[in-house]
Amino acid sequence: MTNQLPPLSIGQCATLACLWEVSAPKPGNVHRGADFEDLTFEDFLTSAALIARAMEAAACGAAVGTVVLEAVRATRAAVGKNTNLGTVLLLAPLARVPRDRPLAAGVAEVLAGLAADDARDVYEAIRLAQPGGMGRAERYDLFDGPPSSLLDAMRQSAERDLVARQYVVDFAGVLEVVVPWLLEELSAGLSLSQAIIHLQMRLMARFPDSLIARKCGPALARQSAAWAESVLQSGAPGEETYHAALADFDFWLRSDRNRRNPGTTADLIAAGLFAALRDSRLPLLNGLSEPGRVGPDVRGCRS
Repeated sequence: MTNQLPPLSIGQCATLACLWEVSAPKPGNVHRGADFEDLTFEDFLTSAALIARAMEAAACGAAVGTVVLEAVRATRAAVGKNTNLGTVLLLAPLARVPRDRPLAAGVAEVLAGLAADDARDVYEAIRLAQPGGMGRAERYDLFDGPPSSLLDAMRQSAERDLVARQYVVDFAGVLEVVVPWLLEELSAGLSLSQAIIHLQMRLMARFPDSLIARKCGPALARQSAAWAESVLQSGAPGEETYHAALADFDFWLRSDRNRRNPGTTADLIAAGLFAALRDSRLPLLNGLSEPGRVGPDVRGCRS
């Protein structure tokens, strides 16, 4: 007799990752204690629930572009705003990896198999979501029609967009940085919320947030990275100096009508949470079995 539960389905992993990410009171982001003028915590909760069906379709073999477009359509229909485009762009290729394949090798195969239809659907999803700060591009502009290769378009944007960069490096940033750092924070005894916040500071310090860069310019993104580093240097989680520095940073990020929102960092954290949940690596859910080892098929695929 075993007390282990079967692993979460891919849809459950996606929804829970998004719920945990938005619930942590991260500086500059919407969370359970802070809304924006045009985005609320409830908008993000709704969005987290509504992408589950598209992610389940990915686990059953749906194309990445189809998954992205359907998730954005569902979100847009329910909340009428862009709450999760970056997150969905990161989750879709990861969700497409078969559960019996390691994520690193599997996502590389998924990316290598992207086709022109994926580019078409992703471009339609981006236009539908209407993300802020996109501007115009010399090549692969959203308003010039989709390219034949989504990877080529992502390469064009990789230097200025952390989400696009994951497509170019086979999600190394998520799998080799975000997930290990998250597990380090939890292994150090931090609560999930504390771990997510400290992870946000580490990521922002190392990788200036590209949503801030798009909306406010690279110089301000670098300033936000320097500020995140100063928070890390102020003390450890739980210490008064650390929390005072977090509060000051949060106030600065929320200035200028929330244009300094570190949304790309939040997307990366959600993707890291998803990857850790998918592989049952989070100690706070250690009652779950390893994927595919115990319990029934939980993918929910239908022939």
